[in-house]
Amino acid sequence: MNIVVAIYSEFRSWCIPEAEVDRLRSEFPEHTFNRADTDEETLAAIGPADVAFSSRITAAHLAAAPRLRWIHSPAAGVGAMLFPEMIASPVIMTNSRGNSSVTIAEHVIAVTLALLRDLPLAWRRQTECVWAQNEFDAGVSIRTLRSARVLVIGLGSIGAETAKLASAFGAEVVGLRRRPAGKPVAGVNAVFGPDALARELSRADVVVVAAPQTKETWHLLGDREFAAMKEDAILVNVSRGKLVDESALVRALETGRLRGAALDVFEHEPPDPANPLWGRDDVLITPHVSGFHAGYWPEATRLFAENLRRFVTGQPLTNLVDKRAGY
Repeated sequence: MNIVVAIYSEFRSWCIPEAEVDRLRSEFPEHTFNRADTDEETLAAIGPADVAFSSRITAAHLAAAPRLRWIHSPAAGVGAMLFPEMIASPVIMTNSRGNSSVTIAEHVIAVTLALLRDLPLAWRRQTECVWAQNEFDAGVSIRTLRSARVLVIGLGSIGAETAKLASAFGAEVVGLRRRPAGKPVAGVNAVFGPDALARELSRADVVVVAAPQTKETWHLLGDREFAAMKEDAILVNVSRGKLVDESALVRALETGRLRGAALDVFEHEPPDPANPLWGRDDVLITPHVSGFHAGYWPEATRLFAENLRRFVTGQPLTNLVDKRAGY
């Protein structure tokens, strides 16, 4: 089989190391692996491809790939590849769901504790060599995660792992997902459907966005939802930037209604320097790194290799994506 490996980005961390491509060539000498590092190289290589190991296949790529039967994404999110032609095509799609669940969940807990304890203030004062003891618990009260009510929007592998860690800290965790009657999730006290969003936002001290990006979740949180949120609540987004209306978030923060926000993802990455979220003391920005961990690429390659064996032998693939649902 002919396999195109097209995993590239302007950001180095999201580019597959050559060692992982070599590993695949060594494990599967009977197949041809062609690496592509730009959209143009992908277009040139995809014509004879039966399989694509990629997180970026465009409509032009699909149109140029009459033999393509399966795409495996090294990431969990595949929303950018679910354009109408892809959804209508017979091409099977799988993802690497679960690879970054633990590290993203730990990131959620880290930034939540940082905001609850006002640690960004300590960092700012440290750079100024200022002993700011009198500033703590003055304007913004120090809070604990224990006994806080945490709303996790999206109970996939990331949301489920986040719920488990938050509950271990003593938080009361509730979840929202499309099918509330599905499999129980450890650490989650109650699960509700999307129609309960406004009610649960009004009760939550911490809101974690971990849902996939779909047509239904675009700007899931906007002016109306932020107005419904509990005063002094924290927003944490580790999903995709387009789930949050950033302009509405700025307005909510400017009113002082929210305690703060921790954002690992943005509607447009990197955010424009003029984006007002950059300069806010109540916003903790990380550059889409919550999913990074030392074993990311070896694990992503392992997941693909396991599915490749299944694909060749006609076995069911793992982490199959429902293209119409979006995840």
